[in-house]
Amino acid sequence: MTSSLLVLASSSAYRKELLSRLQLPFDVAVPDIDESPLPGETPSATALRLAREKAAAVAAKMPGRVVIGSDQVATLDDQQIGKPGNHANALAQLQTMRGREVIFHTALCVWDGRDQSFQLEDIQTVVKFRDLPDAELDAYLRIEQPYDCAGSAKNEALGIAILERIDSSDPTALTGLPLIALTGMLRKIGVSFFNL
Repeated sequence: MTSSLLVLASSSAYRKELLSRLQLPFDVAVPDIDESPLPGETPSATALRLAREKAAAVAAKMPGRVVIGSDQVATLDDQQIGKPGNHANALAQLQTMRGREVIFHTALCVWDGRDQSFQLEDIQTVVKFRDLPDAELDAYLRIEQPYDCAGSAKNEALGIAILERIDSSDPTALTGLPLIALTGMLRKIGVSFFNL
């Protein structure tokens, strides 16, 4: 495998770190797409569409490569929860989610530019938030400032302290790149992980 095959279609430092765990060479390219949900689109459909569009956008600019696209949509009561962007929005999100279960849809697309085929999957993670008082939620946000994370919490850091339970078939899905699903998809197109 050479560095000219795999491309991560993402600007996310979290996804880049996760992909590097597989010890495969890869490049990073930022997809330029509109990430707004479409009217009437389900959270799962939004995540799947955006993962595919990210991969396709990069694949069009980098022909012959295997492009990995991913997108995550958090939902509460079937309503999408976006990235808060600032402290006030993040606190409002956490207040709404405390003591409740939030479903995170992490969509993954592997686009094989060698034959224009792609694989697509939505890995769901159910997260139960602790029922914490405003003072603790505010203190957490001031320490970690997770304003670029859907759901306003980084489970890979201090945010784990405000969570009560995480249920998922793929433990890295919540952080943004489901590696179990990804390694399965890459195996299907002939990527080797152990150089046998």
